[in-house]
Parts: sequence; C-alpha cells; structure tokens
Amino acid sequence: MEIGLVSCTKSKREEAVEPAELYVPSAFYRKAREFAEANHDTWYILSAKHHLLDPHGPPIEPYNDTLTNASLSRKREWADTVYEELDAEGLLAEGNRLVFHAGRNYYAELLPLIEEAPVHIETPTDGLLFGETLAWYNEHL
Repeated sequence: MEIGLVSCTKSKREEAVEPAELYVPSAFYRKAREFAEANHDTWYILSAKHHLLDPHGPPIEPYNDTLTNASLSRKREWADTVYEELDAEGLLAEGNRLVFHAGRNYYAELLPLIEEAPVHIETPTDGLLFGETLAWYNEHL
C-alpha cells in the first residue's frame, strides 16, 4: 500500500472543520493533497499539534503551531508519537511505501525511527525550495 503523508501548514480556515479541509488556504497543501489523493492508496496529515491525522476524521479547531522553529527535543518527541501512531494504524507493515509531502521539519527526526520498519520511504521534493516544490506538483498533477 502506498501512503501519502502531507504536512500541515500555517494557513488554515478560521472555523473547525474536518482535517482535510482545515489547511485548504495553503497553495502547497492544496497541491500536495491533490497529488496524494490521485497517486496514493490513502493519505494522512502530519500535524504539528495533533500528530498523525486522518484527513476525514472529526473536525478540529484551527491552531497556531508548527515544527518549523521547534527545538530538537520537541521534534523528537513529536516524531516518537507519530511513529507510534503510524505503527498503531498498521502503516509500517512490510511492503508499504510512505511518501512524504512535507518539509524536513516533519520527517528528519521521524526517518531514523522508520528505518527499522520494513517499509519504503520517499521524499520526492526533498531539497527543493518552496517555488520549486510547487512547480514539482504542477508538473506531476
């Protein structure tokens, strides 16, 4: 199974909505979500506040939290929790492919934990600047 992991974004709607709809004001999120829905068997959101989110889960309130300037210890705690949630969801099963549609802040501390799992990992936009990332999605949609 191929699983897309899309990071949350700073831009959010102003009211509580299901997770898939909360980040729609962000151009990056819209493109990453569209790509994930079109190219992966399923997808989840990597949330700085809520960790691993089912995009069609219960409504959540907008929040102002990010991993961008978070301390290394916070990023490691966050990654530990996300790893546990990925495992609990059965997403670390042999043969699965995890495709990160996120900046390094959302996977740098998580990848070393996942390396022991029998899954394939992809970071298709790793190292690209913001504009280059948007261009990558435009070319692949």
